[in-house]
Amino acid sequence: MGVIELPYTSDIAAETDPIFARVENVIPRVEWPIHAPYVAAINRLKAERNAVILAHNYQVPEIFYTVADIVGDSLALAIQAAKTDADVIVLCGVHFMAETAKLVNPSKIVLVPDLKAGCSLAASITAADVRLLREKYPGTPVVTYVNTSAEVKAESDVCVTSGNAVQIVEALHAPRVIFLPDEYLAKYVASKTNVEIIAWKGHCEVHERFTGNEIRRFREGDPSLIVLAHPECPPDVLAEADFVGSTQGMTEYVGELAQQARARVLLMTECSMADNVSGRYPNVEFVRPCNLCPHMKRNTLPKVLHSLEAMEYEVTVPPDVAERARRAVDRMLSYSRPRD
Repeated sequence: MGVIELPYTSDIAAETDPIFARVENVIPRVEWPIHAPYVAAINRLKAERNAVILAHNYQVPEIFYTVADIVGDSLALAIQAAKTDADVIVLCGVHFMAETAKLVNPSKIVLVPDLKAGCSLAASITAADVRLLREKYPGTPVVTYVNTSAEVKAESDVCVTSGNAVQIVEALHAPRVIFLPDEYLAKYVASKTNVEIIAWKGHCEVHERFTGNEIRRFREGDPSLIVLAHPECPPDVLAEADFVGSTQGMTEYVGELAQQARARVLLMTECSMADNVSGRYPNVEFVRPCNLCPHMKRNTLPKVLHSLEAMEYEVTVPPDVAERARRAVDRMLSYSRPRD
């Protein structure tokens, strides 16, 4: 798909200036004439199509803040996808997230702006791998991170996110579980529970590049630096961090810091996360080690507009796979609902 440049007119300026007022601390004014025509066109098409845009925390600010209706981590997007009454869902994230949205909304149209927006974790394991593990460890529950294909979810007992993995593993009341596919998240869960964890050796190509030495170098210049790390990071990174949690957990933790004296924060996760959290908490200073996810960055405003115009690219899941995968996702959602 070639990118068609849209003109920035006085009408577009008038229509989008209220939106820019919300994002001027994260999107430079000089860039707004490039983004604004797409923002206006996308928001108009959303209304016409009865569409909703779901954006992961790793999306660029011009998507996250100007056209997204629902933003959050994998769990938040899955929960909200199950609640939407829109006819069309555009998932600005990666392919497995769109599959999850389709699983909980089988009658709705789910679109992704770029079919090549994949995930190194999802690519690290197949359904055949899970079946072999079940043969090797008969009767052991299979707990699968949502960063996996629908085919892998279909071979699993329950899905988890980084935010609820410990809770769900303990809720199974099993002496051991097979935990797939992220090795570092599995080690983190094992450190938080007495359940024996059998791990797969999948890694996130973004988080595996962070190191504990990197954190120590940052702290040499500022010992008061507060470090937040995603549990997909290697163990030496988590050992140096002040807080470990999902992207939603990080956002909430920064919100608590924002209520105190001015804080200086280092987020050990995908680069755009700091941009998007800083938009909510401008009084917090962010140190930005910039590891970008090439898959997340495949989503752009022109591609989102094309997706709505052409109704491309639709994500489908074969019915037999969907039925089994949906059970694993539904179990995750049932464990994640608030208890009275």
